[in-house]
Amino acid sequence: MADVIVIGAGAVGAACAYYAARAGLDVTVVDRGPVAGGTTGAGEGNVLVSDKEPGPELDLALLSNRLWRELAEVADFEYEPKGGLVVAETPEVLARLEELAGKQGVEHTRVTDLRDYEPHLAPGLAGGVHYPQDAQVQPMLAAARLLKAARERYGSLRLRTGVTVTGVLTSSGRVTGVRTTEGDILGGAVVNAAGTWGGEIARMAGVELPILPRRGFILVTEPLREPLVRHKVYTAAYVTNVASDSAGLETSAVVEGTPAGTVLIGASRERVGFDRTVSLPVLRRLAAQAVALFPALRDVRAIRAYCGFRPYCPDHLPVIGEDPRLPGLHHACGHEGAGIGLAPATGHLLAQVLSGERPDLDLTPFDPGRFS
Repeated sequence: MADVIVIGAGAVGAACAYYAARAGLDVTVVDRGPVAGGTTGAGEGNVLVSDKEPGPELDLALLSNRLWRELAEVADFEYEPKGGLVVAETPEVLARLEELAGKQGVEHTRVTDLRDYEPHLAPGLAGGVHYPQDAQVQPMLAAARLLKAARERYGSLRLRTGVTVTGVLTSSGRVTGVRTTEGDILGGAVVNAAGTWGGEIARMAGVELPILPRRGFILVTEPLREPLVRHKVYTAAYVTNVASDSAGLETSAVVEGTPAGTVLIGASRERVGFDRTVSLPVLRRLAAQAVALFPALRDVRAIRAYCGFRPYCPDHLPVIGEDPRLPGLHHACGHEGAGIGLAPATGHLLAQVLSGERPDLDLTPFDPGRFS
């Protein structure tokens, strides 16, 4: 019998498992696929503070930013503290970016000559804001290494992949484990870290979470001989799209390089259920927006594209904490496109709750009961 059963072996589930094991709890992680086989495996690995409005999500992002730096030293995965550059096409947009940066209260620099930061950017842009705290991780490797570190350092983690959860066990009004395709697993608490499928797990327990899939595509270029993009570079429209409630297609230019020499190009958002159909019009739009920012990309080949599903919540805040409707059921899902970046803080705070400690941040804004 485990102290904690974590459903989901993506970045958030791995972080929950790591911090719970570090706190001395016996942990079992269950996933119907491989490690990082869902949204985590289709993500860019963003660790951002630049795109967050002032408030609880930014507080979560700042905590996570610090924890990612610590974890990179412990778990040995690909971590790039490259910084982010948000660019504006017009003086009006630049003024709004600077206003947001002032309200955020995080480290930033107003940039007038963008080519000092990115020599290959297109001419004619009004300026931008540089955020040195923005970073990037390789998400699949990070999730795998966190699980490995939990097992090797603390010796209290079991990983069961290829095992599908089919129900949540309860007794006397509280959770006692999960039912799976490989039999029942008993535990003192269950953590729903199922990402886009977090709503489905919640319904198995008889509670409702309004988590919906929001599809996004990413283009990957051929490896370049020389680095073209130094930072994570995106337009101000990306901040607007992140906060949007629209179900329709929205795209904004997001361009960054990787240590392997490839360039990742995003980002699109649309609510179309779990439809994985490749949309050539969306890919064309992403490519055109990237070339508009970096004209040198016009002669670079795209070698592949992939899509993932962000776990969208209507109020754009993740669901973190014990469900007041069912004791023993804890949620760590609904992060939308910020799940990689917010994973360590989510796992750290939830481990504090599971250990009976007072969490470092107020979890009231993320309370699962806010949807009841």
